[in-house]
Amino acid sequence: MSPSETVQDVSRLLSERFRGRMLQPTDPKYSDYTRVWNGMFDSRPALIVCCRDIEDVQSAIRAASASGITTAVRCGGHSLAGFSTCEDGLVIDLSGMRQVEVNAGARTARFGGGCLLGDVDRETQKFGLAFPAGVVSHTGAGGLVLGGGTGWLNRLHGLSCDNVEGFTVVTADGSVVRADAQGNSDLFWALRGGGGNFGVVTEFEVRLHPIRSAVFGKGLCAIAHVPHLLRYWRDYMKSAPDGLRWGFSLRIAAEGEQVPAELRNKPVASASALWLGDKDEGSSLLRHALAAGPHHAVTIEEIPFLQLQTMADTDFPHGRRYYTKSGYCLTLDDHVIEILIASLADIPSTLSEIELSYLGGAAGRVGAADTAFGDRSAPFILNILSHWTDASEDLANITWTRRLFADLRPWMRPGVYVNFMSGDEAERVPEAYRERWERLREIKTKYDRHNFFCRNQNIPPL
Repeated sequence: MSPSETVQDVSRLLSERFRGRMLQPTDPKYSDYTRVWNGMFDSRPALIVCCRDIEDVQSAIRAASASGITTAVRCGGHSLAGFSTCEDGLVIDLSGMRQVEVNAGARTARFGGGCLLGDVDRETQKFGLAFPAGVVSHTGAGGLVLGGGTGWLNRLHGLSCDNVEGFTVVTADGSVVRADAQGNSDLFWALRGGGGNFGVVTEFEVRLHPIRSAVFGKGLCAIAHVPHLLRYWRDYMKSAPDGLRWGFSLRIAAEGEQVPAELRNKPVASASALWLGDKDEGSSLLRHALAAGPHHAVTIEEIPFLQLQTMADTDFPHGRRYYTKSGYCLTLDDHVIEILIASLADIPSTLSEIELSYLGGAAGRVGAADTAFGDRSAPFILNILSHWTDASEDLANITWTRRLFADLRPWMRPGVYVNFMSGDEAERVPEAYRERWERLREIKTKYDRHNFFCRNQNIPPL
């Protein structure tokens, strides 16, 4: 069957019961639904189905499965690897399913599979509550949670997936399944870190935590002082209180930043330190952190939670070209620090950065077998996040990222956070799950025997 005949077949199967909107390339609104966050991917799906409710999702999956068309699922379109779209295939678009319901008394919420993080934050903050999630508000909540979910609150309240109480899922045969600790517990386990391999989650039920504001500090440290600073940081964080999240971005100070002239266009460590708790205690801790090395442009202030959750939005806009390599370290070896600093000398894009964060805390105390997310015993997360604007610079930036990762690999523990993986890392997916791999494949076989959900960091059925 030709691609056009396949699309006609899907459209015919959907025509009687689908209530949402179906978009083909000739539709005036088509281009509004094809754009994804990572500008590296400019795919043109043959058909986009914009679902209004769970019945639409069921219809779309059944029609797509019957026709054999390649199918992607899109929430916020934030997949680093470009899995939110596909060329000449079908995209199941969930952006019309963005309802959020908060039970303030029980400190829980339900939100739809198409929600962005900003949707969840705005509704929960009306009650002074927060869900531990990511740091960019235009990220799709569903993809983030299914991959694990790291962000500002993880040390105090765990990963996003650690705070899920239940999922409503449409599986590969179009069935609706409720997965929680009491029912379909195998699927509940797999969805907490196993990504989009097992179905389309149309609703998440999650725990919330009382948070209205945070004490936030930042500053820039010249590269000459960074080795001492990072050595201090790696030792201090081993016993740091859960309420402190302190990390760094190694990058080039931009021309327009409010920093001394001698730092502009030079390598720096950009520190971000967050405290959740008593303001006076937090201010004291953050002053201590930002005094560990000679920082410039230091600010420490109490900010509303919604401001915290949106401050990175403009740093990672839609349309830039993004490519990453990531991994875990048990400790931040001196050789690693040397390699990181040396790499900034020939970094091809001044937009790129090397993110250093320390997990630990509540997230680190969850057992390796308790969720599909994986082993949390190596607390240092190292993410080489390259981004640039011009396609002519692809080779230089990708080559630099791969070379730096290869240089760092000997000091990394096995493992990788799937939400930080690019699209050329299929061989690392078993590494992400390690001893959980065979169990995940068994669950995949149970719920998606024919690998219908393959546009992801894929776990193949047995």
